[in-house]
Amino acid sequence: MPHFTTVGIIAKPGDPLPVRCTLTRLAAHLRAHHVTCLLDAESARLLAAPAATAQTVTELATHCDLIIVVGGDGTLLHAARAAAAHGVPLLGVNLGRLGFLVDVLPDEIETVIDQILAGAYQADSRSLLRATVMTDAGNVATATALNEVAIHKWNTGRMIEFETYLDGVFINGRRADGLIIATPTGCTAYALSGGGPLIDPALDATLLVPICPHDLSQRPLVIPADRCVDVRICELNQGDVQVTCDGQIQLPLPPDAWIHIDRHPDRVRLLHPSGHNHYQILRAKLHWGGPHAATRAPAC
Repeated sequence: MPHFTTVGIIAKPGDPLPVRCTLTRLAAHLRAHHVTCLLDAESARLLAAPAATAQTVTELATHCDLIIVVGGDGTLLHAARAAAAHGVPLLGVNLGRLGFLVDVLPDEIETVIDQILAGAYQADSRSLLRATVMTDAGNVATATALNEVAIHKWNTGRMIEFETYLDGVFINGRRADGLIIATPTGCTAYALSGGGPLIDPALDATLLVPICPHDLSQRPLVIPADRCVDVRICELNQGDVQVTCDGQIQLPLPPDAWIHIDRHPDRVRLLHPSGHNHYQILRAKLHWGGPHAATRAPAC
């Protein structure tokens, strides 16, 4: 019997030809192993399945043992936030660009699926952030992020001013284009573009990266993941600031509000093919090494 018996499939929208070809191969191979396939709306459309059979991401997370994402990191981010509450693992097939999270190549689908269904895979657990916009009257809105919470200007060429607090203790005041609060998973996303460090995803940490700070002494800061971060915007800049989670969710920021970021109680479960190596992915995506790089590890 396969290790997973009911698999949900989520497809990247807006790129029909390569996605349809990959979906067709994936669904046929799963069904050949007598695995039940449940589809999201885009997968159902591309596979010409009845529209009534399509399910939302939350429904897939409720009914499936595994979710396979066919697309890029953005598609997986969307699925991961919904799946985390249900504990269902995700596997990503890379039809995007960089693909730090979706690490299965389309040409390897059949081989990898055989391994996964046989229980031969590597699993890891990734932390989430919870961003809450707060006022003295209470919570305004809450959203979840796997990569990062970004607090940034949106309608002005001028910098914004804000203060950062850690567990209620004042850390610093900044004049910058914004602040990125990232998980180790998100260290290769917006935070990396902002000059942040690379962090091993196994570390229980949170990363604070200022965006183009006015004071060059303002550097990225790594803190324990169980710390709470509060960001208060200068009153004059309140209307110039946006709060986004994973670049996909925007939170309202009314006057006199501040942003509270803490660790979400849920975690995202990711599956990888056997032999998965995080640093091998970094070497490939960031073009580390070269033709003369060592191919054999030194003896310890």
